[in-house]
Amino acid sequence: MISVPFFVFFLKEKLNSKSSRRPLFPAAAAISPPTDSIHDVIGLTREELRELREQPIDPQAEQEIIDSIEEVYFSNDSFDMVQHELEKLPPELNLQELEEYRDKLKRQQAAVSKKVADLILEKQPAYVKELERVTALQTNLQLAAVICTNARRQLSVAKEGFTEASLGLLANQRRRQLLTGLLKSLRTIKTLQRTDVRLSEMLEEEDYPGAIQLCLECQKAASTFKHYSCISELNSKLQDTLEQIEEQLDVALSKTCKHFDVSHYTKVQLAYTLLGKTQTAMDQLHMHFTQAIHNTVFQVVLGYVELCAGNADTKFQKMQYKDLCTHITPDSYIPCLTDLCKALWEVMLSYHRTMQWHEEHDKQETISTSDESVVDRSYVKKKLEHGLTRIWQDVQLKVKAYILGTDMSHFKYDDFIVVLDVISRLMQVGEEFCGSKSEVLQESIKRQSVNYFKNYHRARLEELRMFLENETWELCPVKSNFNISQLHEFKFMGQCRSPSVSPSKQVVSSTSPAQEELSLFQQYLQEGNPFEMQAERKEEETEDVLASNGYESDELEKSVYQDYDSDSDVAEELKQDYVDEQTGDVPLKSASRETIRSKKKSDCNLNKTNAPILTNTTLNVIRLVGKYMQMMNILKPIAFDVIHCVSQLFDYYLYAVYTFFGRNDMYESSGLGLISSRLRTTLNRIQESLIDMEAVGENAGVHSAAEDRKEKVPSPHLSQMVVLTNSGTLYGLAQRVVATESLVFLAEQFESLQSHLDTMMPAAKKPFLQQFYSQTVSTASELRKPIYWIVAAKAIDYEQMLLLMAGVKWDIREIMSQHNVYVDVLLKEFEQFNKRLEEVSRHVRIPLPVSNVLWEHCIRLANRTLVEGYANVKKCSNEGRALMQLDFQQFLMKLEKLTDLRPIPDKEFVETYIKAYYLTENDMEQFIKNHREYSMKQLANLVNVCLGSHINKKARQKLLAAIDDIDRPKR
Repeated sequence: MISVPFFVFFLKEKLNSKSSRRPLFPAAAAISPPTDSIHDVIGLTREELRELREQPIDPQAEQEIIDSIEEVYFSNDSFDMVQHELEKLPPELNLQELEEYRDKLKRQQAAVSKKVADLILEKQPAYVKELERVTALQTNLQLAAVICTNARRQLSVAKEGFTEASLGLLANQRRRQLLTGLLKSLRTIKTLQRTDVRLSEMLEEEDYPGAIQLCLECQKAASTFKHYSCISELNSKLQDTLEQIEEQLDVALSKTCKHFDVSHYTKVQLAYTLLGKTQTAMDQLHMHFTQAIHNTVFQVVLGYVELCAGNADTKFQKMQYKDLCTHITPDSYIPCLTDLCKALWEVMLSYHRTMQWHEEHDKQETISTSDESVVDRSYVKKKLEHGLTRIWQDVQLKVKAYILGTDMSHFKYDDFIVVLDVISRLMQVGEEFCGSKSEVLQESIKRQSVNYFKNYHRARLEELRMFLENETWELCPVKSNFNISQLHEFKFMGQCRSPSVSPSKQVVSSTSPAQEELSLFQQYLQEGNPFEMQAERKEEETEDVLASNGYESDELEKSVYQDYDSDSDVAEELKQDYVDEQTGDVPLKSASRETIRSKKKSDCNLNKTNAPILTNTTLNVIRLVGKYMQMMNILKPIAFDVIHCVSQLFDYYLYAVYTFFGRNDMYESSGLGLISSRLRTTLNRIQESLIDMEAVGENAGVHSAAEDRKEKVPSPHLSQMVVLTNSGTLYGLAQRVVATESLVFLAEQFESLQSHLDTMMPAAKKPFLQQFYSQTVSTASELRKPIYWIVAAKAIDYEQMLLLMAGVKWDIREIMSQHNVYVDVLLKEFEQFNKRLEEVSRHVRIPLPVSNVLWEHCIRLANRTLVEGYANVKKCSNEGRALMQLDFQQFLMKLEKLTDLRPIPDKEFVETYIKAYYLTENDMEQFIKNHREYSMKQLANLVNVCLGSHINKKARQKLLAAIDDIDRPKR
């Protein structure tokens, strides 16, 4: 009887393991019934097995007994069950417990034994069936052995009965056929071996399509004979050759980036098409264009840097392009920039022609409708269109690095204009190339322009101050038909062109209107370069604006301070009928045409030309304005900065003329309103914003105001050669006329430029321009009043007249028929003034507006002197007042013969004052309120002298109080 643990382990191994070393039911058992060996298998006697079968056991209880067996009994054969049970025994043994445990183990053994017996009995039919199959298999194997033996015997007979000669013939025929095919293959292989030489020849001839076609055919043929060992080597060699062709094809493709050739490019594209790499070719092409741009600009700049550096040991080739640009010298800057643009133009032209080739090629291939070709064409088209912007961006960045690599603030103006010309033309190329506004170029050139223009403008203002301080205010003898459009600085205004076209190209484009409609890529498609015309600028800079007795154009620039003293020269120039070009005003209605024709010699408008009155400094300012406008015309982004500087030129000139000739506090306080509030505001604005008032003061070196003063210019000083105190020259009237009228002429030129400036000005800044014209330019003619007032105030001795009037007896009792002597003295002064005016007019033409202003000032001063003289009278009778009227009428009658000015200024001012003598008390009070143009002293004299004998003291005090009330606000 076996132990329960061992049996359980045995049962688990036999029932659950599929790879047992020996079968559960040996084959030997097939001879005897299986039931006879069950007790041997499970280790039980027949009686015990029968007892197990007969003993009824609940299946569920039986399974619970089996499940209660410890897991360790199912482990493996090496398990020592006895040792295990012994170790489980307690230190003190209890017989009853041991017997109970023994019974438990027996129940477990019995359950397992019964389970095993049941399983064996369940599998008995399958066991029997399997034994039957084994027996049938043994019978079949014996039959197969007999068949094989018979077959071997029959094959041996067939071999001996078939003749060996027949089989030999068949073998030889088959071998012949194989050798014939081999010969043909060998000839083909020989041809393939020779194609290598032909491929090299075709590559030298740049017949890339033919070489690729041949190579592909060879590869196809080689694949047919790839079973030959020699062909595998040839196939590898052909593949290497094809790769070599692709490399040479890539080199050939790169050559089209600088010099596009239609036939060459056609071959290259056809070759890539044969390779099936059209899209790859386009990717490579764009890489080559990018590389071409980089290599081109680097080589151009490197060449100039090394040329200018001489034998310097600096390793320029290892520098970055951006750093290399900083080593360009000012002298080589423009030639290098021109060559740079020429080279970049060639690259962009090649790209443009490449696009043209593909457009024409696509039109020809529209018949081809294969999906692959459509996809390729679509890809190429998009790639080319996208490449336009990329290539132009690369060009902009390279040129930007060059532009910003040098400080151009100290360049000559003409050189800087050439730079702007080139960049402007390059921006036009960009606009035509891909519709770009060239923001990168605009920003970079704007930065340089603002920097340059600030320095340039500062220098020009200092230069203008020097000109003004050395100016003798002599007439610059220009031709009578002089116009600023004749100056080469303004030539650009007369051409109708795109704003992006540089001024140096205007004459060329104007002479060929048909070409003007063509784009640059159309004009220079086959030959030429749009950047090759810079040398022609000098030919355009000739002008002829000076009179025959003046200087030549180039001498004018060199000697702007030479005097024009020769009376004979001026007389020759000024012997034509006068035509007033300043205002175009017609004489007043009171002056008839006959009167104008019969002017006396004293009239300052006879024997004069209509040539403009301007000085060398004026001409210099006009030229500066032209230069500024050229720069502004090319560079719209800095238009406002330029126009602001242009306004400063005019402001400074206006302020200088006022400072030299019009500033006089004594006469400004005359109360005649010589300077309007608008002009006063303008002068104050100029002084605050432009004039450095501390330049000669003690605080000139104050550091805190350095930035503010940096943008200002010291106030100019009048040249010591200009004498304004000589009565013989009417206190420098000639110089005053030249200065003032040159300013008026300058203002007129500014007016003519307003519309052009307005088109240049950004919309947001246009109010500045309008304000400049309305508040500054339009006030230029207003300077005539304060400037000529000083001459009028000194030219006639008004004080002498007051003294003569003080000696006249006005309280006479009878009406006089003879006027007083002071009237004759005053008229004589006017006659003397007229003669001196005529003498001045022989040297400098005095325009009608100037003559009118001078006469108006003199007459106003005379009339006001008369009123002041009448106001000094202590006693006066009605007859005395009548004498005053007689004197004044005599003065007017003789004065009208001297001047054509109508009506006589301030005539009512005198007549009203004289007539006020006849007013009553009530009328006088109203008169005082309505006539505030009279001084307090003059009104008081009317009350005290004229009404003193007619009114009481109280009424007089009331009127005097009313006069005081009127005067109080003024104080």
